Amino acid sequence: MAFLILLVEILKTVFMGIIEGITEWLPVSSTGHLILAQEFIKLDTFKNNPAFEELFNVVIQLGAILAVVVLFFDKLNPFSRKKNTAQRKDTWSLWLKVIVAVIPAAVIGLLLDDWFEEKFYNFISVSIALIAYGILFIIVERINKRRKMQYNTVYDIDMKTAFKIGCFQVLSLVPGTSRSGSTILGASVIKVSREAAAEFSFFLAIPVMVGASLFKGLKYFVNVGMPSATELLVLYVGTLASFLVSLLVIKFLMSFVKKHSFESFGWYRIILGAILVLYYVRAK
Repeated sequence: MAFLILLVEILKTVFMGIIEGITEWLPVSSTGHLILAQEFIKLDTFKNNPAFEELFNVVIQLGAILAVVVLFFDKLNPFSRKKNTAQRKDTWSLWLKVIVAVIPAAVIGLLLDDWFEEKFYNFISVSIALIAYGILFIIVERINKRRKMQYNTVYDIDMKTAFKIGCFQVLSLVPGTSRSGSTILGASVIKVSREAAAEFSFFLAIPVMVGASLFKGLKYFVNVGMPSATELLVLYVGTLASFLVSLLVIKFLMSFVKKHSFESFGWYRIILGAILVLYYVRAK
């Protein structure tokens, strides 16, 4: 019986990891999807330790981040022997831009993390964010049809533009906004091409999510202590599932943006936000 209970828990965890792996990279809000999923898929691990749920939702993102490192390793590696001096310089410059872009969200996140969690981690806030940014995606994409993009690759992005994209990423501290959604939308507003915006968003996620996971992990260790063996297993399985699915989703998105706009994701966000509102009202 204990084995069957553990097996069911693992299967639930795999499903959560799949949701994270899909929604982390698409501009549709992984938080919104996890909130909705967790209403129907109750992990016993969360019931026994509510603080672990918060840790889980952040740490499984590490699997998604690892997928970026694997897929873009050559592009991100400044020590690659395949690169000449100029290419290595461009890679170091790219990393510097990523670090500059991380600063706004890192500062605000460290100062106001608990406040954002307390005020905005709920059905209504997530629903409003989903719908509002869905509308913005549609508007921006339609405007961009008549505009010429100024930055067509991640290497074209300068320091000032990188910092502006980082400021847009601060918006993702509100659950339901979507980290990738806020950075891609912000980049699109300042004339960064879809492909460059998506790719820079991927790279920006590496220090952001690693930092967030370390911060949440340390916070959990200080306030609760070491996770149990079952909790560690749940974290491992969820992270692995997130990694494997992310490999496929990142490839899909990079192929998708070459031929299509993000407008369809805007409509999807609006529909999901409406579903969350209806569910919340019905639950009340």
